[in-house]
Amino acid sequence: MHAENTTSKFAGASKYILDEELAKIVNVSMALEMPLLLKGEPGTGKTMLAHAIAEALQMRLIVLNVKSSMKLVEALYQYDTLTRLNDSRFGDSARDVSNIEDYIKMGKIGQSFVSDDRVVLLIDEIDKADTDFQDDMLDVLDQMEFDIIEIDKTVKADKRPVIIITSNAKKDLSDPFLGRCNFHHIAFPEPDMMRQILAVHFPDIAKDLLDSTVKSFYRLRDIRGIEKKPATRELINWIRALRSDPDFRVKDLIKGDVPYLGVLFKKSPDYMVATNSAARFRL
Repeated sequence: MHAENTTSKFAGASKYILDEELAKIVNVSMALEMPLLLKGEPGTGKTMLAHAIAEALQMRLIVLNVKSSMKLVEALYQYDTLTRLNDSRFGDSARDVSNIEDYIKMGKIGQSFVSDDRVVLLIDEIDKADTDFQDDMLDVLDQMEFDIIEIDKTVKADKRPVIIITSNAKKDLSDPFLGRCNFHHIAFPEPDMMRQILAVHFPDIAKDLLDSTVKSFYRLRDIRGIEKKPATRELINWIRALRSDPDFRVKDLIKGDVPYLGVLFKKSPDYMVATNSAARFRL
């Protein structure tokens, strides 16, 4: 049985615009103490949601960035055999080389288990890991404990973390994995939602600049043949670039002149396709 959940409800953060459905699934997941799996294309705010939850609920954020070659034990703990070997050779360390526990360092999941306070644990880009890693990790998160075999010790979570897992949907996750999580797909923001997001980042933005950049941005995203579409981060940086240019004029953008395409498109083929298409935007 899960311990009683005393975490406050999440209702957004200073720079995170939250829709009602996402707010509900976040709070339900915290109440049920289940991991929340977020899918969506890059730039939809999956990772930033964990930061926003930590900020709003004044909790520490621990981030596990999943790599394709990562083994689960690395996320749980590491046994520093090299340091122990050096200490035994040179004998100038305050550590007791006969005490292996002095050479055990917690990984990101381990840190979230032994924290004195409840934390937010972000497991970012789980789809990079293999199926065994995914399923074994969910076993650990279900049981809220793992064994350190070198010292025959079981680490149990003091407080169950709030667990956010992200996936860019590059490959399918296993059915057992999906069955143990709540799920939410974060769609790319519609133009009206994007205007709200930009208003948070640029509270003093002029309406004509806001409207023209949003219109141009979505037009560019719809260009055929683009592999990596620009995301919210690129749009924010693009507006910063436009505002920093003393020669930029909104009326030129309205006419179809799109400067600084390199801020929006980071791959050479995309940049060339966008440049050729943007030329056709001009009146």
